Amino acid sequence: MRILILGADGFIGRHIAVHFRSQGDHVIASARRVSRLSRMGFDTLRCDLASPEASTPAFWRDNLRDVDAVVYAAGLLTGSEARFQAVHVTALQALLQTRPPTCPALFLSAVGIDEVDTPFARYRRDSERVCQQEGAITLRAGLVLGDTSYGGSSLARALSALPLITPQIGGGQQAFNPIHAADLSNSIDDLLSRNQPGHYEIGGPETVTQKDMLTAYRRWLGLGGSLALPLPRWLARGIGWVGDRMQLGPISSTAVDQLDAGVLATVTIPDDSPPPRSFTQFLHARPAGTQDLWHARLYLLRPLLRVTLAFLWLFSAALGLFLAPETFLPMLPNAPWPDGISVLMARLGGVVDLALGLALLRGWRPKLIAAAQFAMVATYTLAFTLLAPVLWLLPLGGVLKNLPILMLIAISAVLEDER
Repeated sequence: MRILILGADGFIGRHIAVHFRSQGDHVIASARRVSRLSRMGFDTLRCDLASPEASTPAFWRDNLRDVDAVVYAAGLLTGSEARFQAVHVTALQALLQTRPPTCPALFLSAVGIDEVDTPFARYRRDSERVCQQEGAITLRAGLVLGDTSYGGSSLARALSALPLITPQIGGGQQAFNPIHAADLSNSIDDLLSRNQPGHYEIGGPETVTQKDMLTAYRRWLGLGGSLALPLPRWLARGIGWVGDRMQLGPISSTAVDQLDAGVLATVTIPDDSPPPRSFTQFLHARPAGTQDLWHARLYLLRPLLRVTLAFLWLFSAALGLFLAPETFLPMLPNAPWPDGISVLMARLGGVVDLALGLALLRGWRPKLIAAAQFAMVATYTLAFTLLAPVLWLLPLGGVLKNLPILMLIAISAVLEDER
């Protein structure tokens, strides 16, 4: 069949797309950014569900032609009220009202949204009401893990891989029954084939606590024992608040609230549906590789590296804007222009440095900012090499330090590129 998958570039969406392709179905993978999905061999539909056109029946009428089934796996964790409303309600409603009567549609929701009052939870509940009105299938999934990881599952691995300690929100006794993304895809396939509109819930057959799950991940990675470090809820929420402001993805208030509440799914799919594996079964189904260990250890270094680079640029901005000219003009004895031009260049450079530092703290356009940082450091290096080559020979490094800084910026750009 021809199946349209919304949110196909997400962690779960990619698993669903690969599952249906492996079954011989024709997958149309839809997301805001589809270039990598296209390179993976999928037919694609570029669609920003928050855009006005995605909330119109005309848009879906054109794009649902000859589609046999729809999986709506798109959603927001953070964003404005307008974007939440568009993605979770108006676009979903327009799609469901436009689909052919013979086209089953499944909306992928989340367990735990009744226990918290975050925008994510509120709008997910609104999505479910739309599905009920329009005769679609709603499937609430518990904590979804996989052979790879993204977002919250990456954060869990990162916490488990910290040296000496394993932080846990509260006492770490929150309950989870994780399901593997491949098993979730099997269940979605089964529910679509039955085409019985209703509300279902799925999780794995094994219940573990937050503490047990992190300990199991640590053993899977082959790491030694660690000291459990309970994080008070006020501290965890403070970290989530910082994550919101810096756009650190899974380090957010929403993620903290959901993790603090636990994610325990009640399995209500049909009894003869394919049974999912337990957490222990799929964790032990393959060995941890070098890439798993590297990713787990680097994951929390990513925000620290961003903050470090932000400090570098902000400190450099302060020097460029406020340092007295007599302290740096003697370092440029061969400058082919008047001293006033050198002072102006220093002040303008300070403004650019300030903009880069603030953009890093905000998490704005990381790829663009990485390129700008690289260009600025390379420009500074070339300029000082031409104007004062002796700076390469200073005892504490001088311009020489720009080489490792360029490498740190390159590494940061790689770590910020999650999709």
